[in-house]
Amino acid sequence: MTPLPPSNPLTPSLTRRPPCTLLRHEGRVVGTYAHRPQLTGALAPPPYLHPVRTLGGVTVTGLRPTEDPAHLGVSMAIPEVAGHDFRGGPGRRDHQGSQRHLSWLLRDPDGFVEELAWAAGGRQLLLERRTVAVRSLGAECWALDFTSALTNVTGQEIALGGAGHGGGFFWRVPRRPESAHVFSADGEGGAAVHGRPADWLALATDDWTLVFAGATGETRADPWCVRTGEHPGVGSALAWERPLPIAPADTVTRRIVTAIADGRLPHSAAARLATHLSDKGAAV
Repeated sequence: MTPLPPSNPLTPSLTRRPPCTLLRHEGRVVGTYAHRPQLTGALAPPPYLHPVRTLGGVTVTGLRPTEDPAHLGVSMAIPEVAGHDFRGGPGRRDHQGSQRHLSWLLRDPDGFVEELAWAAGGRQLLLERRTVAVRSLGAECWALDFTSALTNVTGQEIALGGAGHGGGFFWRVPRRPESAHVFSADGEGGAAVHGRPADWLALATDDWTLVFAGATGETRADPWCVRTGEHPGVGSALAWERPLPIAPADTVTRRIVTAIADGRLPHSAAARLATHLSDKGAAV
């Protein structure tokens, strides 16, 4: 990816650009990123990826802001940062925060590096450097590499919260008549994987399979949040049981790499794909 000229990370980019970025795999559009969302029915929606598609053109993200505004496609949503709600939905209006695009550091067809301000109550709480990249996994599937680095810019310790949910990376999948089959490196079925850490986790349907992997040790230590019912999706929980403190100027980084394949993959094929997605695999 080609670098863009340096910019001031604390002011919005002055370059006039379209509100969406198209991501391509070998010339084929596989994802759309809305960095300045304009959606009705939701307060301060966060930037998100939707639609994301398989190489065969099947959409594997969901977007229904009127039903569940907290999760839009692929996004970062944290229920509480220093007492403010950053889920992107109605929430507590008096404590609503927002994620605001500041600048592009890189922007190419196969990915980008972006800086965002997480602000609430008239001040900036976090500066995020978000890196999203398209990775090739051969002719059958591709991978979306999503890294979020959150830096505390308040000058005092703050906490990321959300017990029982955790917040962080979340991938909302389309609702289907039949729930997706969920399995991981350590178990099968929602009860076996929800709320537990695992090196990788898969959702499989007749039309598509998603294999999620924590690409760093810290990310793999976070539990997975799995929904297979009315509002299906997968998240990696930053603060599942207790708030996660961040000291002044410290950075919390998480990286999820997701393989996106057409059709239903068996456990063995998903496990093989997972070896190429993290720093534990020889391909990274």
